[in-house]
Amino acid sequence: MYKIKETIIVEGLYDKIKLSQFVDGVIFVTNGFSVFTNENMQKSIQELGKRTGIVILTDSDSAGFKIRNFVKQLLPEKLVKHAYIPNIEGKEKRKRIGGKEGLLGVEGVSDDVIIEALRASGATIDGENTRVKNNRTITKSDMFNLGLSGTKDSVKMRVLLTKELGLPYKISSNMLLDVINRLLTFDELCELVQNIDKNSDKFC
Repeated sequence: MYKIKETIIVEGLYDKIKLSQFVDGVIFVTNGFSVFTNENMQKSIQELGKRTGIVILTDSDSAGFKIRNFVKQLLPEKLVKHAYIPNIEGKEKRKRIGGKEGLLGVEGVSDDVIIEALRASGATIDGENTRVKNNRTITKSDMFNLGLSGTKDSVKMRVLLTKELGLPYKISSNMLLDVINRLLTFDELCELVQNIDKNSDKFC
């Protein structure tokens, strides 16, 4: 079992059942879009966030991102961490028909994928030392210079980079920057981008 300090926010009951098999911690279910209108649920998330901080772990489809974006606004940014599962095509075993976007949700991916997503979010996992990856902060200017934002091909570049990092394609450039700063040094980012775009080496 992995003991997690932060409260983990998931969309559905089956997500909670999945995590409960290998995670020791508070797992809070939003019941999908119910969190948008349920004030008691919102207050509970705010209280848990103040006590433990939260990690948002939603599906990588459009609905999951809508829920993520709503929940993150309930608390100060410093109390919120984001765990992302990659875009993996498939259908959960219990479902007769897959989701509209054809992607596996939290309940459908492996335990290892979820744990790696929690690690990448910066979640506090008991018994594991948190490592500082960066020798300097990667900035928005770096993202622009590397062709990851503000250029005609930046969307394509971000999609290719998210695929390399095992992140969902729908992640915004700001969220991607936050994850990159947790996962990579500037030199590691440069190396990845150079492998994607051979013309990028002049910026590194």
